[in-house]
This record gives sequence, C-alpha cells and structure tokens, in this order.
Amino acid sequence: MNIDFINLTTENLGNEHLCCIIRSKKLHQGVEAKRKWLSCRLNEGHVFRKLNVQAPVFIEYAPLETAWVPIIGNNYYYIYCLWVSGSYKGKGYAKSLMEYCLTDAKEKGKSGICMLGANKQKSWLSSQSFAKKFGFEIVDTTNNGYDLLTLSFDETIPKFAENVKKEEIESKELTIYYDMQCPYISQNIEIIKQYCELNDVPLSLIQVDTLEKAKELPCVFNNWGVFYKGCFQTVNLLDLAYLQRILKK
Repeated sequence: MNIDFINLTTENLGNEHLCCIIRSKKLHQGVEAKRKWLSCRLNEGHVFRKLNVQAPVFIEYAPLETAWVPIIGNNYYYIYCLWVSGSYKGKGYAKSLMEYCLTDAKEKGKSGICMLGANKQKSWLSSQSFAKKFGFEIVDTTNNGYDLLTLSFDETIPKFAENVKKEEIESKELTIYYDMQCPYISQNIEIIKQYCELNDVPLSLIQVDTLEKAKELPCVFNNWGVFYKGCFQTVNLLDLAYLQRILKK
C-alpha cells in the first residue's frame, strides 16, 4: 500500500491535485473555485489529506464550529467527505484516512467526530456503514431520512440546528442552496440553468458564501441542498434524469 499522503496547506494548495475526478489539464472553473474556498478554510483548521496520486483518495474535515453545515456542537470535528475510488478501493486507504482523523481528533483533545449520513445510502455522502465500523452512532435525525452520525469520546453529542428541521421554504420554485466546496458544483449549476432556461422552469440559485448562512440553512447541507414546491428534496447533485423526477412531483 502506498503511504505517501499529503496534507494541503496554504503553501502547496496552488500546485496539488485536488483528488476529485476532474482531470482537465486546463484551468477548470470548479477546481479553481474549490482552491479559492479552501484557501480561506485552511487557516481555520480545515484538513484536506490525500494520497499523492491524481485520483480520489482523500478525507476532508474541519472543526465543527467553523464547518459550513447547520450542525451545532462544541469541540468536534465534522467530516465533509471521505472518498476512495476505482482501483484504490479495498486496499485499506479509507481505513488509513479515517484513523488519521481519529488520531488527529484525540491528539487535539476533541470531544468527538461527526458526519452527515442517511438511513439509505445517498450518493455524494460518505458511507455511513463504513463509519459505523469505527463506532459512529446516529444521534439525531430529520423527518426525511437524514442522520447525524457521531463518534463521541466524552459522551457529549452534537445535533442538527433547529432550522434544519424546517425542511420548507416560502418559495415554490426550484431553489438550490450551494457553496463552492465541491469542484462539481459549478458544472452542475450550468447544466441545471441550461435545462431550466430551455424548459421555462423558474429557478433560484442561492450561494451560501458565509459560515453564518450555512449554519442557518433550513435543511441538511454538505455543500448542496435542493427545494421544490417549498419542500426539501435532496443533498445530491442533480443529473437531468434526477432533476426531471423532482420537477414531476
């Protein structure tokens, strides 16, 4: 097993591959947006640890107090993403990355680690079944099947912010809350915009560009949240088939 791991820093951020499977040799709007987003987060204790390869083998986590998610707790880490893909699966990389996060949390005196899950595995969310092997347990839920998974070291627990349980907004049109953490978001937005323009579908895109906005969102959020007819739909990025299913509701 290759053990050549790298942690991104403000010094190496401009030169390192960001691991997601966008491999364009040209400047990519989504990748550069993520670099800019990360450049502001790294000084807040945000950790992006990756295998030194051009492939998705990485973990990304941050202190919960500064994590752009509507989850409340003290002295926790929040895992945004743990992704091992393709030929790197089944070789112990996910275990190694999770163990690094656990060790880091304990060395820094954290109370525990939490992450977003669901009672049925969703794409674009780290595997909750894998997390449960390390002792993560469900400590909070929403009415539409999302869970807060937590590994507590001191019996304290985080929780979803009260606003998460609303799962409704006043606007009835297709509404998407997003930030620029994921490199796929820019291109997904363009696909949705083009479809909505061609099909006369009213669309509202709301960029979450501050920590305060993220903490106050009316739904669970990892970097993306979709509403339609005033009701929360998903944290998944949308292909056209998924978008069409939502619009038929």
